[in-house]
Order: sequence, then C-alpha cells, then structure tokens
Amino acid sequence: MRAFQVSIFCLFLTLLRSGLALAQAVPNPGENIASLVTFGAQADKSWGDDDFTQTFFFLIPKQNRQPVYIRVFDPDCGGQFDEMRFNWNTTTEFSLYGGTGAHSGPDARATEPKGGFRSGTLLKQVKFGVDKAYDNKWYTFGPLNPLEGELVPEFDGYVFKIIAQGKSGDDGNLYRYFLSTSPTQNIAVEGGNAFTYEYAFRLVPQRRAITHLYPFVNDRVVSIRQSNFDLDGDVSIKIFSVAKNGHPAEVSQDNVWARSVHPISDKEHGLSLDMRLTSLTKEGNDLVFYVTDQYDVALPFFAIPLGGPPRYRYEVDVKIRK
Repeated sequence: MRAFQVSIFCLFLTLLRSGLALAQAVPNPGENIASLVTFGAQADKSWGDDDFTQTFFFLIPKQNRQPVYIRVFDPDCGGQFDEMRFNWNTTTEFSLYGGTGAHSGPDARATEPKGGFRSGTLLKQVKFGVDKAYDNKWYTFGPLNPLEGELVPEFDGYVFKIIAQGKSGDDGNLYRYFLSTSPTQNIAVEGGNAFTYEYAFRLVPQRRAITHLYPFVNDRVVSIRQSNFDLDGDVSIKIFSVAKNGHPAEVSQDNVWARSVHPISDKEHGLSLDMRLTSLTKEGNDLVFYVTDQYDVALPFFAIPLGGPPRYRYEVDVKIRK
C-alpha cells in the first residue's frame, strides 16, 4: 500500500474511534448545505447547474459484510423542497452502479458527464417526476452486499456510485442521501463515508451562513485550482487548513465560471482543506464547485472530512538575542 493510501486508512481509523464517522448524511450537517440539486436537461444553466448531472460515491469499509442501503430523500421533482421554473415538468433519473470500474474508470471521476462516466455494473435505475409517494419522503436502494461495490485499495473499502441526471424538464430537483444499515431508518454504517468530485448544491438561504467544503489533498498535490460556477457574486470564499488562515479565492458571477490557483505545502498533505463559503445575502443560490490539482485531476470532497475539520497551526518565529 502506497504512503498516501496508508495515511487515508489511518485517518479512517481515527474517525471511527472518535465517532465522527457515524454521521453519514449527504450533505453532512457539518457542511451546512441546504441540499443537493440537479436540474432538468432543458433548464437554463444560469439557474446554477452546468451539466444537469451529479455523481456521488459511497464508501463501505472493507471489513463490513452486513447489507447496506443508500437512501434518497425527496427524489421526485414537484413539491415543497424543489424549485419550479414555470410548471412541474422535470424527470430525474437515479442510477446505482457497483463492480469493476464504478470508481476506477477515469471518466467516473471527471467533472463533466462524458465518455465512460457510467462505468461499472448497473445495479438499479429509477426515474422520478412529480410523485406524491416520494415527495418529502425516502426512496431506498438495497439491500446491497458490500462486495457488489468496487474494491478501492486507496480507500480500503468498497465503493458504490449513484448518478443523478435530469432527463427532461427545466425545474430543479433538491434532494439528499443517507448511507444506512436500515431500509426504513437512517442508521449510519460504521466507518462509512461519501464523496464527490463535483459538487452541485443549494446554499442555506441566510445572510452570513457559512458553508464548509472539504476537498482531500493527497501527497502528490503541489497546487490546487478551485473552480466555481454561478455564485452571482453573493458569496465570499476563504480557504482554511493547517497552513492557511483564510486565504481568499475568486468568486464567480451569474452564469459564468471563476477560478483561482493556490499553492499547497507539505504540511497540508494527507488532510482535508476547509473551503468556507460565506453568504452575503438572504437569497438561496444554486451553484457548482470542484477542485483540481496541478495535473487537472479532480480531488474528492468527503462528507466527513478526512483528518477532521482542519485547524490552522500558528507558528511563531522566535529569535533569541545573546
């Protein structure tokens, strides 16, 4: 096992012992995100979704042999928690994949739905339009044998993939996930986690609300480039880590991308960054966010930050005069 693989596994053990790995809601409460969002394929991108597709991965520790369930809250599009354009007309497709290639396929980890992004074995596929049976309610995938996922040595566990894609319409589908040991309740999988390489979500509609995004920095990263879409200039972004104490990052305007490059020091390797988005207005806003390294390889955002939320380590350079 390579050095950075060992460090990831050790971080998972630390989380497990501390009990932090028991919160497996996606988004995680610590991120302070209102919900995930995927718009229909005919939507205007200026509403905050650049490609109408979102991919999430769910990690089950290798030693776990008990069935697991991936639950989706409010998967239909047409109710209290969704975003209507004119009339409800949107269909969203949720596709569950496991097996070889589900995560290891290069296109599966890309920031655009292209090529072989649907790699792996399709286990189940369901579509939702306006459906009162699932409005403000849960739909459950499973039971799933963890061995049906793809074994990912880097994370020392089995990974499943869910792709949510707006197939038709122009409304916004707001939804959430939970990785559970129960088909009817949200009971965390011990040591489990979830992650994505491109995050599409809605901000909490509250002025000064702070959203936390936790991209993981492996040992090969020299610099990162953060990319955000359609923030409307209504948010400030600052980066925190063990070595950064609020470094500012570029913020996008309406229907455009903004990007900025930030160096990474050795002390930040093997840990998560904390990218803090502070809302400047009370308006809810949908946006897209991803982070790549110096080779343009996307970094994963973990729902439960590996190593825990980072804390800046202030260093004082003291010189003693004789």
